[in-house]
Amino acid sequence: MERRILVLAPFGRDADVIAEVLNKDGRDCERCADTHALTAELNNGAGAALITEEALAADLAAPLFGWLDAQPAWSDFPIILLAGERAARRSASSLEVLERLGNVVVLERPLSSETLRRAVMSSLRARIRQYDSRQHLDVSRQHLAQRIEAQEALVQLNDSLESRIAERTHELASANDRLMKEIHERAKVQAVLVQSQKMEALGQLTGGIAHDFNNLLNVIMVNAELIARVSDDDRVRTMAATAKRATERGAKLTGQLLTFSRTSNFDLKAVDVVALLQGMRDIITVSLGSTIQFITNFDAEALWTEADANQLELAILNLAINARDAMPGGGTLTVHVSRRMAPDPTLADGQYVVAEFSDTGSGIPADVISRVFDPFFTTKPIGKGTGLGLSQVYGIARQAGGTARVESEEGHGTTVRLWLPMREPVASESESVSAVEQKVEGIKRILVVEDDNEVRGMLVDSLKMLGYVVTEAHDGKTGLGRLVGDRPDLLMVDFAMPGMNGIDVIAAAREVRDDLPVILATGYADVDISRLAVRRCSILRKPFQLDELARTVRLSLIG
Repeated sequence: MERRILVLAPFGRDADVIAEVLNKDGRDCERCADTHALTAELNNGAGAALITEEALAADLAAPLFGWLDAQPAWSDFPIILLAGERAARRSASSLEVLERLGNVVVLERPLSSETLRRAVMSSLRARIRQYDSRQHLDVSRQHLAQRIEAQEALVQLNDSLESRIAERTHELASANDRLMKEIHERAKVQAVLVQSQKMEALGQLTGGIAHDFNNLLNVIMVNAELIARVSDDDRVRTMAATAKRATERGAKLTGQLLTFSRTSNFDLKAVDVVALLQGMRDIITVSLGSTIQFITNFDAEALWTEADANQLELAILNLAINARDAMPGGGTLTVHVSRRMAPDPTLADGQYVVAEFSDTGSGIPADVISRVFDPFFTTKPIGKGTGLGLSQVYGIARQAGGTARVESEEGHGTTVRLWLPMREPVASESESVSAVEQKVEGIKRILVVEDDNEVRGMLVDSLKMLGYVVTEAHDGKTGLGRLVGDRPDLLMVDFAMPGMNGIDVIAAAREVRDDLPVILATGYADVDISRLAVRRCSILRKPFQLDELARTVRLSLIG
């Protein structure tokens, strides 16, 4: 189609003659009736056009001129114009037509067939070169389009690469932040763990030391009582009473220090909070130091609750230590114990014993006050606190059926309130057992098993003075060997002994005499008797007074 020869010769036989000449050379000729038909064929493709001059007369050439003006940049369509005999005398309008035809060759008629063939061949060669240029231009455009597309892709890749780098950088920064936080949290947990291990070791050390110290105190205390009983000298009795009071204070401090080493389950019993706080005054005063004033206010002489006395002591001591740490420059800790009704629906209806601890210290920031009861949370520097004190206080209060609440303003001190359910008062143990203490009849034999010579001597002398027949053994194995021969009415055994401890001795003794009453004497805070037959088994805490020893022995013998 692109190599066709279009012929526009509407008059006479010119079109037929031209087609006949060109067909002999194998040219494909297409005859066109007018310029409209010629323009339509040009749109379908052609190599050149042969047009007679008279076909372009008047306004007939307008469609052709429109097509030529609209042809693409690579195209310069060749036209062979067959002019008349008067071509040398052309008018201005004829010259304008030639100018608008563009790539035109004018052949004057008449002309030979060879001239016609050569002109057509030249026009086709020129047109083929235009086609080649078009192809090269298309390839160049395609390459240019590909290059532009590649450039755009590269730009997009660069943009996306920058965004990916930025995103990856952000992810790495976030991961680094998380890692640093985890390292910081791990360091905090490690510090808390180390501090907890130190506290556990301290508790174990305290328990061991307190046991030996209680033995010493017990020897001093009971011997002071024995001296006061056997001496007729008032001065000696006064000195013995002074020594006894000093040992009582030492025993009280030791017993309260043992709170740190206690790990037993809660033992809820009736507790007089007022009496408990009065009994802890010495250890609280020592814990606070000389720069802090300790003040107590009680709304009643006795306010009873149901709690574990040992754990409640621990909670009170924790609150005192926290108050001390909040007042490094000194201040005042005020404890007020009162009776109140439940303040809101979070507590069960009824009356509560409220122990209120108010200090004049630095206070707690508002943004952390809601977390003070969380385990391991502390505002103290590393090594200064475990973060367990207030959480223990809260847990102890909740275990007793109450709660703990805190009010604080930074720079204006802190108030912690323990809400403990109130209960009816109970008679003291001495009142409840006084009626049965006198029922022991006849001579009773007691076997004392104790590894400490001084403590054993004190026990033997005390029991003999109380009117009992006493035999003794320095360890568990020897004591078990004397069970059959001595036939004691009561076995009194120490807890901590080499070889067999007191619990092992009691278990073995029960296999020999199942009905033998037993007293386990111990200076430790907690002794597990869960695996013993608890029937007719009592625990006597060291250091004890002579009256307490007498009462425990009588109650055990009565059984």
